[in-house]
Parts: sequence; structure tokens; C-alpha cells
Amino acid sequence: MERSATRIDWIGNSCRLLKATAAEFEKTRPFDGLSIGTGIHLEPKTVALLMTLRAGGAHLVCTGNLNSTQPATVEFLRSQGFTVFATQTTDPVAHHQSLEAVVAEKPDLLLDNGGDLFAIAAEKPYANLLGGTEETTSGRTRLLPMRDQLAMPILVINDSPIKQFAENKHAVGQSLFESYMRFTNRSTNGKRVTVFGYGACGKGTAAAFRNAFSTVSVVDINPVTSLEAHLDGFVTPLREQAIRSADVIATVTGFPAIVTAADVPLIKDGAILMNGGHFPHEIDVAAFRSHADVIAIDRYEADHIETFHLKDGRSFHVLGGGHMANLAGPRPLGNSVESMDLGFTLQARCLERVAKRGVGAESCIVSVPADIDAMVASAYLDLAR
Repeated sequence: MERSATRIDWIGNSCRLLKATAAEFEKTRPFDGLSIGTGIHLEPKTVALLMTLRAGGAHLVCTGNLNSTQPATVEFLRSQGFTVFATQTTDPVAHHQSLEAVVAEKPDLLLDNGGDLFAIAAEKPYANLLGGTEETTSGRTRLLPMRDQLAMPILVINDSPIKQFAENKHAVGQSLFESYMRFTNRSTNGKRVTVFGYGACGKGTAAAFRNAFSTVSVVDINPVTSLEAHLDGFVTPLREQAIRSADVIATVTGFPAIVTAADVPLIKDGAILMNGGHFPHEIDVAAFRSHADVIAIDRYEADHIETFHLKDGRSFHVLGGGHMANLAGPRPLGNSVESMDLGFTLQARCLERVAKRGVGAESCIVSVPADIDAMVASAYLDLAR
């Protein structure tokens, strides 16, 4: 018998660890009577996580992130009875309205990605919020100054060693490299690639391009991290030289204003710029668009590429408007299924711990508990053996 299946089906069947967790949650029901508000990329892998949480009894109220919401995913979730406030948009105002709508539902737990939901909850607190999770380093950095104001358990998934090596180092680097190829259809052989940031994501990105026969330079403001990159065999030039020489520039720092309008005179003719950080602020694309030296912009709408032409005859290209390149563009696949299966199982287990009051306010913006890391790692290895 033949039947039609979707990418959501393919991903769901490939997330073996989440499937096993969902089967357990159907029996233990850790979220009975609780609602979970989520603000995380709405794409097929997220569906597998949300279905797992619902198997545990949760009522889900969902939105996505800027420029990564996939309409087919939203349609599927709504067909399954999820409450979804999300559209595919690059407009921060429209996106913020979706975030506000989620928090207005007063969910008991929040699953955040970039600190958006918890920042709103800090401004508009409500009594039944137990805490939740934050996915990213960017979100941790944003929420730390609000720690006393929040005063609730918030477990940072990105601080887990599993998340660091499985998703950030291996999967982000691989998916950014694959996204470069999908966007451009250009080779990497012999190209000079500059990677800004040598955290876990930067390490993976630098390694992926080097494995594809590029000459890779690394720029990091931390001299100790730069030394690590040097000892890992990467070139570590001064910032200006790194920009001038680059055929490809990839930003993966988690911080804003990494490549700005002031860098336009340095950018090599024909260079390609792409961002892998969570927020679309690492490359100041808006400043490029209004720069006095830019005389024309070509927009390849179907390919999500902009080419900036300068007065002196140079041109350079930006992929995906400076949004996360692996979740932008004509076929935004994101990170590998296996890495997200691990990361999303960490999410599910951390939310379970908060729901069961297994952590208190002293665990506000802290790493995943070590016993959860060990549980998830053991479960994954058991399935792999």
C-alpha cells in the first residue's frame, strides 16, 4: 500500500529519542493541567518536540522566531489543535505582537529562544509562571541582568555540554556550510573564509569550511580563544586583515554589530556575508542598505540574496538578509535531525524537572542539571547500540 507522507512525518519518525520520551510521557503525564508557551523556530523538528510535550499532558501555546517560521508547520500544528500565534515575518514589530500574544495566555511554563518570552514576562509578571527553559547563549546574556526580577528556575539548554558539542559544534557548522552551498551553488575549494567567533558554533563552522578545502581565518575578541583557534591550525589575523582577505565571512558570535557599515571599505570585491548567530544583528544589513557608497542593490528574491554595488566598482553579497542562514533561504533545513533530537530531549526533560518543582528559584538562568545530561546521553547511546 502506498500513501503520501510529509517532511514532518519524516522528521518525526527520525527523532528516535523524542519518540521514546513521548511514549514515557504518555504514562507519566508530567504536564497534566499545565500550559507551555513556546517561542522557538517553527519548523518540522520543532513539531516533534511539541508533540512530545503534548504527550505529557501539556496545552501548547506557540510562536516562532524572526524569519524562520515555516507556514506548513504552522498549518500542521493548528490542524492538531495547537494554539499558534505566528507568521513568517522579518518585521520585529509583528513578531513582538506574536510573543505578547503567547505571554497574554499566561502559560505555566515558558520554552524560550533568545529571551523574548521571559523578557516580556519580567515586564508583565503573572502568578502562575513556574519557570522554564532558554535555548540560547544570546538569550542567557539577555536575561542575566533580569535575574533578580525573574527569580524562577530557568534552565539554559545551550550551556549543556551535549548541546555544545552535538548541536553547536557539529550541527551548526555542518548546516551553515550546507546553507552556503544551497544559497550560492558556489564552491568552497580554495576560498578564504573568515569566521567571527570561536565558541562551539564557530569551531564547527571553521572546521566545516576547512574540511571543504577552504583556507579559514578566525577572529575572536578573547585572546585565549584566539590562541585555541591558532593551536587548532587556523589563521588568526587582525580583524581588518581578516575582513579584507575574505571571500566568505560567517558571523557566529551571539553579539550584535560584528560587521557594520564602518567595514564596507574593507570588504573584498565579490565577498559573501552570512550569519549563523541567533539574532539578525551580527551583520548590520540595514546600514548597508542606506550606506552612502552603495549605488545599487540587486535582490535575488527567490534565492534570498542581496548584492550591494559600490561607487568604486566593488560589490558584495549578503545571504538571507543577515538572518540565521541555516534557517533562511529557499530551503531552510536547519540543523541535523539527530542533533535536534538530543537538544529537544534536553528541553523536554528540563521542562519536566521544572514542572515537577525539582528545581527552585536558585536555578535561575543556570545550566542543565548534570543528571539530566547523563540521562539523555545514556538514552541516546542505548538507541544507537
